[in-house]
Amino acid sequence: MVKIAPSILSADFARLGEEVKAIDAAGCDWVHIDVMDGHFVPNLTFGPPVIKCIRSWSDKPFDVHLMINPAQPFIEDYAKAGADLITVHAEADVHLDRSLQLIRSLGKKAGVSLNPHTPESVIEYVLDKLDLILVMSVNPGFGGQSFIDSQLEKISRIRRMIGDRPIDLEVDGGVNPETAGKVVAAGANVLVAGSAVFKGSDYAANIKALRG
Repeated sequence: MVKIAPSILSADFARLGEEVKAIDAAGCDWVHIDVMDGHFVPNLTFGPPVIKCIRSWSDKPFDVHLMINPAQPFIEDYAKAGADLITVHAEADVHLDRSLQLIRSLGKKAGVSLNPHTPESVIEYVLDKLDLILVMSVNPGFGGQSFIDSQLEKISRIRRMIGDRPIDLEVDGGVNPETAGKVVAAGANVLVAGSAVFKGSDYAANIKALRG
C-alpha cells in the first residue's frame, strides 16, 4: 500500500502542532519534516526543539529529512527530539556508511536521499544498512516546485536495485494527483507532498486524491 507523508514545510507554521494533528486525523501515514540549514540548501526550517514540541501532537512516524551539511554531528539530537526515520543526503556526508550505522544504533530507521543529479550507484554499497531511499524529484530547498521527469527512470532503477529487500522507496518534490500515478508506477511506495496536501482545508480529500 502506498504511504502518504505530508511535508509540514507547507503547513501553517503559526499552528504547527494543530496542523500535524490535522494531517494525522486526515489519514496520513507519516509526518515528513524537512530540516534545512541555509548552507546545504538555500533555506532554514526546523531544529530539534521544534520537532520535540510537535512530537506530542501525533503518534504517526516522524520522517525527518536532514538537508544539512554536516549531518552526522546532529543525528543524535534529532533522534532524541522524536524522529522515527532519519534520512541523510549522500551528497552531504563523506562517511555515509558511518552515519547510517549511527542512526540504526540509536534505534531509528535509516534513510539516504539523492538529489536529482546524483546517480543511484552511490548507494550500492550501503543497501544493507538502509530502511529508506528518498529520491528528490526537485532541487531541494523550497516547496511548490515542478516535478523533474528524468527522476522517473532513476526511481525504476532504484526499485530494481532494492529487489526483495525491505526498503521503502520515497519520492519528494512536485508530487500531486497528476504526478503521483507515474511515481508509483515507477516503483515508489512512499509519497511526500506538501502543497498538494495543505492546499485548501480538506486535507483528507487531498490525501485521498494522492492515493487515487
